[in-house]
Amino acid sequence: MSRLFGLIPAAGSGSRAGGSLPKQYATLGSQTMLEHAVSAMLAAPQLERLIVLVAPEDMRWRGLRFDRERVIVVTQGGASRAETVRNGLRALRELETGLHGEDWVLVHDAARPCLGRDELMRLIDTCRLDTAGGLLALPVADTLKRARELRAVATVPRDELWRAQTPQMFRFGLLERALSAPDSAAATDEANAIERLGLAPRLVHGAERNIKVTFAEDLALAVEILKAQGRFG
Repeated sequence: MSRLFGLIPAAGSGSRAGGSLPKQYATLGSQTMLEHAVSAMLAAPQLERLIVLVAPEDMRWRGLRFDRERVIVVTQGGASRAETVRNGLRALRELETGLHGEDWVLVHDAARPCLGRDELMRLIDTCRLDTAGGLLALPVADTLKRARELRAVATVPRDELWRAQTPQMFRFGLLERALSAPDSAAATDEANAIERLGLAPRLVHGAERNIKVTFAEDLALAVEILKAQGRFG
């Protein structure tokens, strides 16, 4: 039976969120955003090991509280998301004896601390039966405008548009191949890298609460969501 592993790229600077620290180290209650993201992923009992990738010069992670049996921090974060995830796959191959190309890898954003167990398990249960893998996503509800010089010049049809979230779940061998392609650095996420191989990842309905903290005002919203989940403290 295929095994399940996880990666959290956490090597970014998070400059748009403001503050003097990378946003993954912003505190939400008694834990950092990164600790919340890690604990959310560990809610899946099938997840054997979770690798957190930080920048080579980053020492802040040493003060964080992780489940040291299931979580390993690797200081091999790269210049791009694709490079960081590729380094994570390499680290996973070195750490896990018997790793098979058909094993699964979940990649989750460090800036998504409010991932719920329900959508996480829905993703795992759905993608285990899919040949291409998939990702959490939500259909676009707002009317979309194409702009020019801050003026709306056209309305964009939204019928087939979805907002990508994480985790994204793919076979180890497939993701490794996708991120080894010459143009993989341009991929905006793992699903985009898979699409470049000509495959169509499955969209699994996510949740609005699974927000990505990008700007400073998102931190307050994340706090309210964590409180509602009973995870703030």
